[in-house]
Amino acid sequence: MPRTTGSHAERTQRSREVLTAAAGRLFATHGYAQTSTEAVLAATGLTRGALYHHFRDKRDLFEAVCKGLHEEATAAILAAADAASNPVDGLIAGGLAFVDHVVQPRVRRILLVEAPSVLGWERWNELDRAHGFGLLLDGVREAVAAGALEGDPEVLALMLNGGLNQAVVWAGQSDDSAAVTRVKAGFVRLMETLRRPA
Repeated sequence: MPRTTGSHAERTQRSREVLTAAAGRLFATHGYAQTSTEAVLAATGLTRGALYHHFRDKRDLFEAVCKGLHEEATAAILAAADAASNPVDGLIAGGLAFVDHVVQPRVRRILLVEAPSVLGWERWNELDRAHGFGLLLDGVREAVAAGALEGDPEVLALMLNGGLNQAVVWAGQSDDSAAVTRVKAGFVRLMETLRRPA
């Protein structure tokens, strides 16, 4: 249960954070369909009024959880890519950070398995374009402008994004303990193949 100290705005923000954190744990463990709002409320000690003050419905709460996970992934990707010395190395570092972050069972299940069906493909795609895909597209555009990659930046980014998403789902569901390592090595090889000689 959230503490009752602090300003009204702080208490309101804290109750929103408590709701999204509890819902995220439950969605990751049980899935969207098997997680009831009653279970979220029981996990938080908050009232139904508090839930509906912040969220229209369970789907809206799920979307807020997705946005939080996208923000976590974005921070990891940017931290890795910003340390690179050139655009292609930035794409590689960001892609590897994406794999490391999104392959986590809680993140993978919510963002790549549940979200497309819960939110619908169009809304899921909008969120992806505002976060991970948006970063990837920016990086590909930078690499093409620098002459390090060639081709249509949006098409390249779409192909890389789709491939990474599918590879992460596969690695997360694989019985092969080396699946994540294989995905990362394959991504590096692919990017090195696409890299134009300096």
